[in-house]
Amino acid sequence: MIQAFSDLFATVQGWLFETIVQPMVFMLGLGEFVEEAFTGTEWFLVGVCELAVLFIILRPLEAWIPVHAFTDRRARWNDFIYTALHRLGAFSILVFFLLDPLMSTLSEFLHWEGWGTFNLDDVWPGVTDQALVSFLLYLIVLDFCDYWYHRAQHGVRWLWALHSLHHSQENMNLWSDDRNHLLDDLVRDVLMGIVALAIGVQPGQYILLVSASRMLQSLQHANVRIHFGRIGEWLLVSPRFHRLHHAIGIGHESRGKNSLGGHNFAVLFPIWDVLFRTRHVGAGSGFAMTGVRDQLPPPAGKGRNYGRGFWAQQWLGLKRIVEFSRKAAR
Repeated sequence: MIQAFSDLFATVQGWLFETIVQPMVFMLGLGEFVEEAFTGTEWFLVGVCELAVLFIILRPLEAWIPVHAFTDRRARWNDFIYTALHRLGAFSILVFFLLDPLMSTLSEFLHWEGWGTFNLDDVWPGVTDQALVSFLLYLIVLDFCDYWYHRAQHGVRWLWALHSLHHSQENMNLWSDDRNHLLDDLVRDVLMGIVALAIGVQPGQYILLVSASRMLQSLQHANVRIHFGRIGEWLLVSPRFHRLHHAIGIGHESRGKNSLGGHNFAVLFPIWDVLFRTRHVGAGSGFAMTGVRDQLPPPAGKGRNYGRGFWAQQWLGLKRIVEFSRKAAR
């Protein structure tokens, strides 16, 4: 069945590329990017498959076992715009293939200087070069780096100015994973792209790694009353575990109200929160309500407006960078 799906996917990718993408590339005078365009077509189709699977599986679950009823139906549609933008490959394609020529140049330079290239799957020949093992190794390394970048988003004031948009969703849903400021995503994707290229991830592998991570993160953000049990909660980030990360106070404060920090930063594997002492298990069911403290009405918060629509949210994020930077300079 997997082979049949793979063959069908390849057939559709070839048809789409030859019929639409390739003629468009040549029409725009971008013939030197044909190879990148072919890979971009793959990103697009992977994203389409992701959207279909998420809607078919998670949307019914949200209706069947929701954590809470939505107070703003528009919130889910707005988050879907973010998801469609990211899952159809725009950011990942741009970042990875802008970096690839730079990393190739650097590799050539190191080669001429007597330094060999590094590939993580060459560490233990016969073991780490097996497909499944190398995939898991790459996933673990990338997730480790993602954990520390996520902590930086909560600890560096100007990064939190952007990342707080993600946390301001009070109606968290299956599309909320991609509700981020575009600048925030650009910085993260550049860093993760550099790490991927540095440890020898090939473009085809990178697509699968990103897709697997994104699907799991969509589940984490879904409005579903799901956890993975006593053992599973230690192995993989569940919706309950991650919902605590989005809880007011617990998720974005470490030293009292309006401080920076938080808990449960792990993106896929909770072990990082255990090792670096940022794990929070909560009380009771742990299915907390979500949001950011300063968006609450006074006196509990400051009544900050994070915007309802895409462009308003992007503009207000830039304004927060200026505001938070000025406060830090005082």
